[in-house]
Amino acid sequence: MLKLQNDKTNTATHEMTGKCPFGGDRIGGSLGSPPTLSDWYPNRLKVEILHQNGPQANPLRDLDYSEAFNAIDYDALKRDIKQFLTTSVKWWPSDYGNYGPQMIRMAWHAAGTYRIADGRGGAGEALQRFAPVSSWWDNGNTDKSRRLIWPIKKKYGSALSWGDLMVLTGTCALEIMGFPTYGFAGGRRDAWEADNATYWGPEVWDPKEFKSSDSMVTRDKRWRGKNGDADYDLENPLAATHQALIYVNPEGPYANGDPMGSARDIRIAFTRMAMNDEETVALIAGGHAFGKSHGMVAADKVGPPPEMAPIEAMGLGWQNPDGTGFAEYTMTNGIEGSWTPDPTQWDNSYLENLFKFKWVQTKSPAGALQWTPSDPNAPKTPDAHIPGKMNPLMMMTSDIALITDLDYRRICEKFLSDFDAFTQAFSKAWYKLTHRDMGPRERYLGPEKRIENELLWQDPIPPRQHDVIGEADINILKGLIIATGLSGSDLVFTAFSAAATYRNSDKRGGANGARLALAPQKDWAVNRRTVPVVAALRGVVDDYNGRQRGDVRVSLADLIVLGGCVALERAASDAGVPVVVPFTPGRRDTTQELTDIEMSEWLKPVVDGFRNYADERFSEIAPDLAPEDMFLDKAHLLSLTAPEWVAMVGGLRAMGANYDGSANGIFTDRVGVLKNDFFTVLTSMDYEWKKRDERDLEFSLDDRATGELRFFATRNDLIIGSNSQLRAIAEVYASDDGHAHFVKDFVQAWDKVMMLDRFDVRNA
Repeated sequence: MLKLQNDKTNTATHEMTGKCPFGGDRIGGSLGSPPTLSDWYPNRLKVEILHQNGPQANPLRDLDYSEAFNAIDYDALKRDIKQFLTTSVKWWPSDYGNYGPQMIRMAWHAAGTYRIADGRGGAGEALQRFAPVSSWWDNGNTDKSRRLIWPIKKKYGSALSWGDLMVLTGTCALEIMGFPTYGFAGGRRDAWEADNATYWGPEVWDPKEFKSSDSMVTRDKRWRGKNGDADYDLENPLAATHQALIYVNPEGPYANGDPMGSARDIRIAFTRMAMNDEETVALIAGGHAFGKSHGMVAADKVGPPPEMAPIEAMGLGWQNPDGTGFAEYTMTNGIEGSWTPDPTQWDNSYLENLFKFKWVQTKSPAGALQWTPSDPNAPKTPDAHIPGKMNPLMMMTSDIALITDLDYRRICEKFLSDFDAFTQAFSKAWYKLTHRDMGPRERYLGPEKRIENELLWQDPIPPRQHDVIGEADINILKGLIIATGLSGSDLVFTAFSAAATYRNSDKRGGANGARLALAPQKDWAVNRRTVPVVAALRGVVDDYNGRQRGDVRVSLADLIVLGGCVALERAASDAGVPVVVPFTPGRRDTTQELTDIEMSEWLKPVVDGFRNYADERFSEIAPDLAPEDMFLDKAHLLSLTAPEWVAMVGGLRAMGANYDGSANGIFTDRVGVLKNDFFTVLTSMDYEWKKRDERDLEFSLDDRATGELRFFATRNDLIIGSNSQLRAIAEVYASDDGHAHFVKDFVQAWDKVMMLDRFDVRNA
């Protein structure tokens, strides 16, 4: 009775106070609230990045997108888009009664994040929908563009990705304004979560001190030297000259109105986007033939970007309090006006005006630096929204740069005198800009795709002119490979080297094409070990094909991969775990003439921990990074999961597949036998790890009991045992029951890497 009375008293007391009887009447955080691991341990290796945008995030993971896209009535889709482009809506009225220029900007900015150094960026995953790209200052009001085309996306649903819709809408916009486009290919697969991994530059802005979106636009850490200095250089892998911009600051490098300085930045940025000077001029001059820039309101009046906007904004940012907030009150980059008298018609007036008039600096209503003709009688351009109102023409500092830099000026003069050449150059450059990150032509979908061999940026591989080898041929070829006397270590190393250039970012590289046998890959230091192996395998190809009477032939690309598979089967058998290593024939060989050497150089690794390679200048060129940081980057480019990464390292170490044949990480006396020794040694407390150099790059393993030196290692080896997530996986393979598990996982990971570029047989 006493207990019941006390309980009633306690309950009554709690109800009166409204407090939890155990204390803690406040909630301080929830899942994901800081501080998190990145706050506590900012330098930890973020292995979880490998699982970003995984299938669990994708509600369409079972969709065959190629089949769905090809089932679309493509002509009807284009008609729907073109009808929309000239149908203005009240909540965001179109400039000049035509959404075309706005949609060109959306598509351009989606594609323009691409950079050649690591292949990341681009329109391929429609990452413009997510942070951080969605809220960059340079993407102001692209959120409105995507909402405007939502009815079309809604109609076609999962059969039309956001990436394809955005690029196709920009392409249709060009067409309705009289521009003959080069083509369009579908096939972009959307991402389903924000990109929290891509390195967009070292500059950081504090959201607590947010005043306006243009406060994001900084460049103070990514450059070495000042614009105009002999050693002026933008750090890799970046292409954009500023944080939160797509290309360059249109007001000049330091918003200083310096056209020559702007030209330097343009050349650096567009070269990093894989564009040459002619393509650069064509894209700038062609893009600025349409539409206008918006700068009617000071930046500090405009609201926060989408990722910082209030919840009731429903994902829309940059709310503008002046007037209606849109139409004649629109604000994007702060520059106001149009480049041409007819902003919705393809013509050459941009270049004509650029050369015809003297341009003087002025300021926009928002205070941005821009240029206007000194001649008061120069043509005017109609206001985008107020009938009868005419405005002065406008040029940006980045436009004046094109007639200030002599090389750009010569190209402008060529285009000025030959409008057809200009049209063709812009058409091809637009196609390249919007398709550069899509990879091999096998991924292209739709009736307007272009697959000519002349487009070297597509890394073309000639069509097959023979039948593919079958099972009987494969068995014969396995015997011929063994007969060469090539070691299993060399065969595995060579096959992996051929496949390891693949980048899932832009789908470039891989074993298909046998570019390992061509310049520049054959000349890279990391590939020197492959040269005699490729020569021997080429001999097998020539001998085998020379004896065929039918149409069956084997390609060098196939034989290189088959050689690795043969070696692994023997190595697994010798280890007591017989396996069949999958091999899918059908690879083709390309030629030196179809290989863009300059663009292929970007595939050369700085660090490839799989082959225990690090550029000898690594510490100099990446002083703030450790080799394992770049190793993670490489695993990500190969689209490996953490278990696949660990298994691949263990297998390659068992096979002695170091680029230089060194003993680093070879924790076994049975090289070429697919044992799990790498993991048993790595996880054993029988050894003590000691530094061998002042840079902390090389280590020795000494027997704790005797002090005897047993093995050598690099950071690329130790990270598998040092990082807690990677070690957890290594412990599985090191366990007494882990050997067979390791062999199975390694073979699966091996096959995945060998097949990464086989878009002719896989749908991705």
